[in-house]
Amino acid sequence: MPIVELTDVSKSYGSNLLFQGVNLSVEEGKIYGLRGPNGSGKSVLFRLVTGFVLPDAGTITIDPRYCDPRNTFPQEFGIIIDRPGYIAGRTGLDNLLALAQIRGVIGEARVRDAMRGFGLDPSSMTKVGRYSLGMKQKLSLVQATMEGQRVLILDEPFNALDRSSSDALRERLVEHREVGGTVVLTSHNEQDLDVLADEIHEIDGGTLAQVR
Repeated sequence: MPIVELTDVSKSYGSNLLFQGVNLSVEEGKIYGLRGPNGSGKSVLFRLVTGFVLPDAGTITIDPRYCDPRNTFPQEFGIIIDRPGYIAGRTGLDNLLALAQIRGVIGEARVRDAMRGFGLDPSSMTKVGRYSLGMKQKLSLVQATMEGQRVLILDEPFNALDRSSSDALRERLVEHREVGGTVVLTSHNEQDLDVLADEIHEIDGGTLAQVR
């Protein structure tokens, strides 16, 4: 069965209709690109998929392998939606260790390795409040991947990354797909989607249509 399946999903905020009758099937081992103009609802769609908001109508089904009856949110999902909040007065390592304690599946050594993998120094005493935009983006990518999450839901993952970091991220996402992982991402740069995505879906006027 699909990892995530949306069936006739509709969502409004007040008089603003974002989606009406949206259908989407996300299968294992593929990269899905989602595009649409600012304000079209890409981030809201990600919140629907991950259970942060509920649809007004329709159903969202998650493969039972990724569900835990003790938790509202799907397991093994690595998520970046907008920009995750961090404690500005603590280091990147301290922030990530606090997140790792929630599930308790990795220790400090794994967190440190994950930081190095994205070009961050785990020994740095620089507080996150003094991070550049690019460093904050890398920190977000670390938290979304450091536990070996199988399904990556990434809202603008290339935002604020320099060229070499963007190239490295593309390689990581392709490798993730090659080992059976799944990615759903947005990007303002259509080239990112053209290069990476097996399927591209476009939001237009409250509908979602596959365009490739």
